[in-house]
Amino acid sequence: MAKRILNQSIEALLNSQVILYPTDTIWGLGCDATSIDAVAKIFKLKNRVESKSLVVLVSSIKMLCSYVHKVPQKAIDIITTTKKPTTIIYNNPKGLAANAIASDNTIAIRIPSHDYCLELINKFGKPIISTSANISGESTPKSFSEISLPILEGVDYVVNLEQDKITDKSSTILKIVGNDIEVIRA
Repeated sequence: MAKRILNQSIEALLNSQVILYPTDTIWGLGCDATSIDAVAKIFKLKNRVESKSLVVLVSSIKMLCSYVHKVPQKAIDIITTTKKPTTIIYNNPKGLAANAIASDNTIAIRIPSHDYCLELINKFGKPIISTSANISGESTPKSFSEISLPILEGVDYVVNLEQDKITDKSSTILKIVGNDIEVIRA
């Protein structure tokens, strides 16, 4: 991976800017998940109401534990055994931008299995937002070429990697309620 691309991505994140980047699922809009200003830019770019929740990416269970008051053992079991990209909704997040947290005080977090994402998060040292690269209400682009012009022109930095990749997979979204696992999106 080009060091220059990684460094430019980190520079954008450090400056509360929005990046367009490939993930283990679809192309995502990302920013520093601890920056209220950066998260507000994502909502504005997507034309999305702030009460809607966003997905946050972390690089490890250790980082996850830094941003959630109590990570259930069931979540750790799922994270360590699943082969499919899986996002889990947690209660009582901490240290994240207030506007990244859903109105019910939950946050959706995933540990990606994607080299660029993991290296970016590790080097940045903080979680990043990962939301689909589309205007709210429009279909999710399956490839870089399907990303709309308003999104392309609205981001501060476009990661020049995997732009020929085609994917139609989103992550599974789970919520752990007591001893039960609720499937929000399969």
